[in-house]
Amino acid sequence: MSPKSYEETYKRWQKEPEVFWAEAAMELSWYKKWDQVLDRSSAPLYRWYSGAKTNSCYNALDRHVEAGHGDRIALIYDSAMTGTVSKFTFQQLLEQVAKFAGVLKSFGVEKGDRVLLYMPMIPEAVIAMLSCARIGAVHTVVFGGFASMELAKRIIDAEPKVIVSASCGIEPGKVIQYKPFIDEAQEISNSMIKTIIVERPECDVSIIPGRDFIWSEQMKTAKPAACEMLAATDPLYILYTSGTTGTPKGIVRDNGGHLVAMNWSMKNVYNMDPGDVYWAASDIGWVVGHSYIVYGPLIRGCTTILYEGKPVGTPDAGAFWRVISDHKVNALFVAPTAIRAIKREDPKAELLSKYDLSHFKTLFLAGERADPDTVKWSEQILKVPVIDHWWQTETAWSICANFMGIEHLPVKYGSPSKPSPGYDVHILNDEGVEVAAGELGNIVVKQPLPPGAMLTIWKNDKRCIDTYFSEFEGFYLTGDAGHKDEDGYLYIMGRTDDVINVAGHRLSTGAMEEVLANLSEVAECAVVGVHDNLRGQVPYGFLVLKNNVLKSYEDIISDAVKAIRQEIGAVACFKQAVIVKRLPKTRSGKILRRVMSSIAGKEEYAIPATLDDPKILDEIRDALFG
Repeated sequence: MSPKSYEETYKRWQKEPEVFWAEAAMELSWYKKWDQVLDRSSAPLYRWYSGAKTNSCYNALDRHVEAGHGDRIALIYDSAMTGTVSKFTFQQLLEQVAKFAGVLKSFGVEKGDRVLLYMPMIPEAVIAMLSCARIGAVHTVVFGGFASMELAKRIIDAEPKVIVSASCGIEPGKVIQYKPFIDEAQEISNSMIKTIIVERPECDVSIIPGRDFIWSEQMKTAKPAACEMLAATDPLYILYTSGTTGTPKGIVRDNGGHLVAMNWSMKNVYNMDPGDVYWAASDIGWVVGHSYIVYGPLIRGCTTILYEGKPVGTPDAGAFWRVISDHKVNALFVAPTAIRAIKREDPKAELLSKYDLSHFKTLFLAGERADPDTVKWSEQILKVPVIDHWWQTETAWSICANFMGIEHLPVKYGSPSKPSPGYDVHILNDEGVEVAAGELGNIVVKQPLPPGAMLTIWKNDKRCIDTYFSEFEGFYLTGDAGHKDEDGYLYIMGRTDDVINVAGHRLSTGAMEEVLANLSEVAECAVVGVHDNLRGQVPYGFLVLKNNVLKSYEDIISDAVKAIRQEIGAVACFKQAVIVKRLPKTRSGKILRRVMSSIAGKEEYAIPATLDDPKILDEIRDALFG
């Protein structure tokens, strides 16, 4: 069959969506086929491949070994921080995963139990994730940069039976000990959860007898565990994402639909075939790490890169080119902020000439809006297609993309191109009416969402429905604002809520406001996202003080920055705050954060008609710029 065009593929999905996804599922291994491709009985919380039995670890590892590809390289660990590289074949990775799955079983972990991972970018992190998938345990990975309070919130919500961690993470110029964070989080959550720790030579670790155990010692006596037969609709993982209330949302992913989405997207979005080398330069703590460091490439039979380092400073702005050259990478997926950092350090890309990028085919950008300047610069220096695409933690894969495995659509700068099969994207005004081409509105997706999208929010179906499916009947609310052009290309213009995007990481300004409000001098506060050329957005705090405060403004702002770092973590990039007399509000008392963001970012804005007192805007400008 000749390759179909994007339009043919999309129309085929529109005409027979269940046939389309049944055909896609046939490329994978199932212990039992489905009774229904799409189960509508709990709409809007639909289920894919109801009645089917499968296992995600089996599809990622065992089936490739059984097909005779055990000697193919599955995982390359490249640590710029330690100067080490190690490689695992599919056979070797399978052996390690089966053994650690046995360790988890020896700790009493069974199907449906949760295992929390608080890990740096080391092979054991990937092994632990796949081990959970192997025995039907539900993993929840927490980014190693989060502070104890955020870790504790996730422990309280997920109720893990076991925690898996490491003695430390390594950043340029510093070692971050993880164990004190875990100890404090367990104290906050009033828990005594058994913890398995990977010892790293860069720091010592204190062990609490009876609670803490060493990875290497447990692996010595482990008995390999076989794959559990799981329902396609059983949960694979929980991944927490920022909520507008400051309470994290545990996005739940299934096994069957996720398998199909990962395999389909690896081929059709990224044009990756078995044996190709794929690198997602992200962290396993984020959805990109789940989808495209671990599951997507391995399910597809590709080699995946696990990189511990930065785009610059480890040792220089040629770090990414070095990894691509050393490991013959075919495609790189990275956030635009990383490319901007490289461009800032090496604007003429002079370091690129040191490396052989002859195997490199495509650069993919996502995680935040890819500004045209970054795309054009990348095209100019790399001489390969540079593809922007857009998706969310909730969806696990592209809502909109340029489908390199089907047809390379013409690039329109500023747009992630067109919707993926499975996504019927509409632009609605606040009244739920479709707007004309070029007109800004709420980006929504007609139900049902395709395979791979979230099952629900952990332990909270109501919150899931209220958050995502109640605003516009029959539609999933993305929370993003944008428009379509006359050719159907989508343009993402920003968030419609107060979740901001800092270097590809979605963070809640509400959570930051909760921290600032606890400062003894602060009467009221607001945190807004302000445009930043490097990170996309950065948080900016506005503090209204209580009367008769004696502490200096400088000390209060310093305390605010420290508090955010301690409670949220350095990942928040909270470094700027200002003292103001009052906050701009509507007559009903709602804080007008968007106008504050515009003033701080020196952007044009219209005075909101609902503003109670326009003089407040002059006060804010004076406070910001003197």
